[in-house]
Amino acid sequence: MTTTTSRSGPTTPLPAVDVLVIGGGAAGLAGATTLARARQSVLVVDAGSPRNAPADGVHSFLGHEGRSPAELLALGRRELASYGGRIVEGCAVTARQEADSTVEVALEDGRRLRARRLLVTTGLRDELPDVPGLDARFGRDVLHCPFCHGWEVRDRRVVVLASSPAGVHRGLLWRQWTDDVTLIDQGGLAAAGDDLDPLAARGVGVLRGPAIGLAIEDDILTGVRLADGRVVPCDALVAHERMVARSPVLDALGIHAEPIEAFGVDIGEVYPSDATGATSVPGVWLAGNVTDPMAQVITAAAAGVRAGAAIIADVVAEQTARAVSRQAG
Repeated sequence: MTTTTSRSGPTTPLPAVDVLVIGGGAAGLAGATTLARARQSVLVVDAGSPRNAPADGVHSFLGHEGRSPAELLALGRRELASYGGRIVEGCAVTARQEADSTVEVALEDGRRLRARRLLVTTGLRDELPDVPGLDARFGRDVLHCPFCHGWEVRDRRVVVLASSPAGVHRGLLWRQWTDDVTLIDQGGLAAAGDDLDPLAARGVGVLRGPAIGLAIEDDILTGVRLADGRVVPCDALVAHERMVARSPVLDALGIHAEPIEAFGVDIGEVYPSDATGATSVPGVWLAGNVTDPMAQVITAAAAGVRAGAAIIADVVAEQTARAVSRQAG
């Protein structure tokens, strides 16, 4: 199997590969490796901006506990290369499906790639509350997922910013890792009504906000500053509002993001797919956070494998139909 990433010209299309994978994270590399092992020519387009890049380590991934995200992806790249898969650095900006169902994808730098099938694994973007300083510390001591970071802050002081009734769920969830949890009401808890009672029952305090900044000493988070001048001490801050997937490639192909809700609250947008990752457009599959916002790294990788297997099933069905047609002819 050979796949070229030649730069013979900014608008020169490459020969069509069997499968083009857009997104070089866990889902994309796992899917690409599955496809390469099934003797497909595979090209991965990687923009180099994985969602978990700020995290110290990957957790609950069997055999890779605590491994840095960058190291995990480097291992995945080497494994893909060992089966003949290739990676090209770039950002996909649009796409179109040709008459023969081949998909042509344009990169930001003008290069064009063609493939018989497409797997999109571009993840999503985390939207944080509008509080100065959160972005710079996200993934360090500004957190969003207790399954990713809870163990690391166990028995520490955890503050949760609550801007909707979903904050009640977050407060109760983080209570599993520590008995020192405080919710700061950013103005959205009133709608929760009697649902606040479980917080009191579990010893989770609620303070009226809003939070307007962070207290930092020697590059260590020590507290959250409130509008009334108080500083609430903490070792970790849970701050998360929405999860938004955006793919100009999928939009161009007529696949559009749909809103998702939890606890009656809008928590983001992702692109729809079925259980195998198949979309409403034939020949286009999804895997990972672009379609499943709750997927952790191991879940995203598994989804990539599942989508890869579904693509192979589609390839086999097409090849078999052609063989039967030829025999009948």
